[in-house]
Amino acid sequence: MKPDQFAKLLVFLDRLDKQKIHYRLSKHLEEALSVEVYAPGEHWEVDFWADGEVYVERFRSNGHIDDEAVLSELFALCSDEEPSSKVGSEPR
Repeated sequence: MKPDQFAKLLVFLDRLDKQKIHYRLSKHLEEALSVEVYAPGEHWEVDFWADGEVYVERFRSNGHIDDEAVLSELFALCSDEEPSSKVGSEPR
């Protein structure tokens, strides 16, 4: 990461701290540091790349709250198994 990029990251983190905005710093990309920022009803991902680029992705809640039944969808999305084309169909 270039020195000026590091300074940009530090200024951003200081501003989050001063405004008491909750965040988590992580590195899950080879050439970038990520800051996950949490705001009411929103989750932001701010990536500071070694080449100087900064990318921001926002995720906003639609306000709808589900019950625990939808947790099966989470595990299905993260499963390595191929989804079946028909629910309840028998393999041939």
